[in-house]
Amino acid sequence: MPPAVSPLAVPLPSLAPLAGVRLGAAAAGIRYRGRTDLVMVELTPGTTAAGVFTRNRCPGAPVDWCRAALKGGKARGVVINAGNANVFTGRAGAEAAKASAEAAAALIGCRPREVMLASTGVIGEVLPHERLTAALPALHASLHDDAWEAAARGIMTTDTFPKGAVRRVRIGDTEVTIQGFAKGSGMIAPDMATMLCFVFTDAKLPAAVLQSLLQKGVAGSFNCTTVDSDTSTSDTVLLFATGQAKHPRVPPEGGRMLREFKAALDDLLLDLALQVVRDGEGAQKLVRIDVTGAVSSGSAKRVAMAIANSPLVKTAIAGEDANWGRIVMAVGKAGEPADRDLISVAVGGVWMARQGGVVEGYDEAPVVAHMKGREVAIEVDLGLGRGRATAWTCDLTHGYIDINGSYRS
Repeated sequence: MPPAVSPLAVPLPSLAPLAGVRLGAAAAGIRYRGRTDLVMVELTPGTTAAGVFTRNRCPGAPVDWCRAALKGGKARGVVINAGNANVFTGRAGAEAAKASAEAAAALIGCRPREVMLASTGVIGEVLPHERLTAALPALHASLHDDAWEAAARGIMTTDTFPKGAVRRVRIGDTEVTIQGFAKGSGMIAPDMATMLCFVFTDAKLPAAVLQSLLQKGVAGSFNCTTVDSDTSTSDTVLLFATGQAKHPRVPPEGGRMLREFKAALDDLLLDLALQVVRDGEGAQKLVRIDVTGAVSSGSAKRVAMAIANSPLVKTAIAGEDANWGRIVMAVGKAGEPADRDLISVAVGGVWMARQGGVVEGYDEAPVVAHMKGREVAIEVDLGLGRGRATAWTCDLTHGYIDINGSYRS
């Protein structure tokens, strides 16, 4: 039986054809039975590419492959499989990646290094790439421009709903589209876990500009989210520009011409990142944590992530317990400058503690009422400086244990 859809799920938006992109999904039987588990994308010649990957020191073979392939700045295809991460598989993993890229390249008519790879699923099991490559010819023959939902569903593992987003902006007087899909539910503490994201635009952008935009966009989105503090071996965000829109030429440095495009890309990446958090394994609540008054923005982010990753904070939220002491604990363990007698804490807009003590006349009732909702807001003011940051997480429920205690079975 498929898992129940997360109560925090959002509907998949309408993802229309995007010039220069054909895609599709197939059932290759890599791990799952009776569902799609293989996705292929074909990109028009001249498509530029950028990528941001996991900082886990034990990355999967597809991550190694993409890091090397992206040095060329071009892409003609993407192959993604679900159910097997192709991680910690040694030479067999590298050979599986190479064979997959070669098979796809032969069908597309490009060099293997122009095919990007991504895998998600169980770690430590050799990828049966012969099943993957055997399924590619029929899949390639069926590719079309409106199979976005099929692609979004084909990369799911423990996800309970497909994740997609679209934005339309202008470069000069020309409208361009940014559109993508993602997957992720557990092993989520992206530090650019199975967290994969693929974004496409019909804009014509140099690879170096794409890379700069993507790195900055990921820093303010995926890298500010966590489900369980575990950074996957497979985290991959890829951005492709097909160049089919007829807008003014973008200079090598990007610059002012891309101001609107950058804002839209950042917004789309945050949208997809929050959909991943909304689908956190066993999640019942989406949590936003705003930290202000830190000595720097970097320090504020580290404090926010310490709160977001605290099992005690997350279980208190699951239990709808207004235990602000756990938030203070998490601030103190972050290793960042903090003064116990200056810290203020609010939940749902109600200040519970100010400058190291309980607010006089504090009424817990509105806080408890807020915590019974699906979205919880936490604010912390350190009272030390002007640094601020935001992080997002979800609550930690018994459902997380149920899912991960039986993941391989």
